[in-house]
Amino acid sequence: MAQATAEKQARSRLDRFFQITERGSTVSRELRGGLVTFVTMAYIVVLNPLILGSFSAEGPGAKTDSTGAILGVPQVAAVTALVAGVMTILMGVIANYPFAMAAGLGINALVAFTLAPQMTWAAAMGLVVVNGLVVLLLVVTGVRSMVFNAVPSQLKAGIAVGIGLFIALIGLVDAGFVRAGSGTPVQLGINGSIASWPTAVFVVTLVVMAILIARKVKGAILIGVLFGTVLSIIVEAIVNVGPSGGENPAGWNLGYPALPQDVLGLPDLSLLGQVDFSAWVQVPAITAALLVFSLVLTDFFDTIGTMTGLGKEAGLVDKKGQLPNVGKTLFVDSLGAVAGGASSSSSNTVYIESASGIAEGARTGLANVVTGLLFIAAMFFTPLYQVVPIEAAAPALVVVGALMIRQIAEIDFRDFAVALPAFLTIVVMPFTYSIANGIGAGFVSHVLLQAATGRARSVHPLLWIVSAAFVVYFAIGPIQALFS
Repeated sequence: MAQATAEKQARSRLDRFFQITERGSTVSRELRGGLVTFVTMAYIVVLNPLILGSFSAEGPGAKTDSTGAILGVPQVAAVTALVAGVMTILMGVIANYPFAMAAGLGINALVAFTLAPQMTWAAAMGLVVVNGLVVLLLVVTGVRSMVFNAVPSQLKAGIAVGIGLFIALIGLVDAGFVRAGSGTPVQLGINGSIASWPTAVFVVTLVVMAILIARKVKGAILIGVLFGTVLSIIVEAIVNVGPSGGENPAGWNLGYPALPQDVLGLPDLSLLGQVDFSAWVQVPAITAALLVFSLVLTDFFDTIGTMTGLGKEAGLVDKKGQLPNVGKTLFVDSLGAVAGGASSSSSNTVYIESASGIAEGARTGLANVVTGLLFIAAMFFTPLYQVVPIEAAAPALVVVGALMIRQIAEIDFRDFAVALPAFLTIVVMPFTYSIANGIGAGFVSHVLLQAATGRARSVHPLLWIVSAAFVVYFAIGPIQALFS
């Protein structure tokens, strides 16, 4: 009896701290949502090292800095999991939102392919830290929150829809359902056909997941991912597809569905603290400044766009479309950029894949604690979670995209001055594989059309400033060339 009373009191404290009942959730939903978010995000512990790291400086596709040095794949994997876990838990405990964090895609590529070739890895990561400190300053001064709240509600709806399409496209591409075409930018599968077993697994898993959701089965997304994983293991055991690569485009993209030889492995955290601020002397100061500007703008608006979409999908925004206590969320996100640079895992930011956990019922930071602990455990269980192929997890992203696109109903397409900015926001995100690009296109067109139709006074002053910054951002190449 005493034990039951103690357990009830513990649950009550947990409920009060995370406001679980107040947000219409339950502990089981939060635990399940946190697990689903991790499953759909776990690929980053594999993908980030492939983008930033290399196995050797002489190997094909090796990413070297200006001195020919590389970041080791195992080391990058370890710090990627560690920082994602710590920052995700901090987001849950401090901001109390189910917004998981990890190394940001796009920024890591910018670091690997633009920054590092011009300087040392430590200097490149130093610029990432500077980016985080600048964003942190914008948070502390309230500028970031003001910009977040200055965005019109219909443009926010466009951002949410664009992110939904972006998520879906990521899932379709990662699963090989959509690929680069010959003669066309993209095509269906290989040569216009679903000509691979992994993509077939993706399609079957998507159908099963969709049926489960349509029938309102609890845990539908998680059940679907587990089904896809088991199906993948069976298919691989029978057909022996193998991992993808230059000579095997029909293989498994990320994660290999075969029982691992090892389950545990000790992480190598030697990259922690390998950072300096010598970029300003290794390259011209104006070049370093423009690189930081690009990082800040991408980091800043990727987060704002992602949180807008996630907050609306979770029903956490107020009647004005604002996210309560957004300052705390932005503060933790800016710390993620600093931590990512200091650990050589690249800037960490809020992940759109968090929408999969939200779709499973997550509404509080408790889900983030679950996701974060799983990321930390992933440092030791890398061989085990790599069994889940992206083809089994990608259907969750497509399903989430379908759920998020419902917010398009909030946009008044009868007013072209509203319709075009929202439309550009929606389509530019997936077409350019960048949330920031979509937001920039939407902001600039919104300001121009409002001014051209005599509604300039309705535009928040901050949007004028931000739109001007985006014009510079879009023209960063010619500007950099002019100064250098």
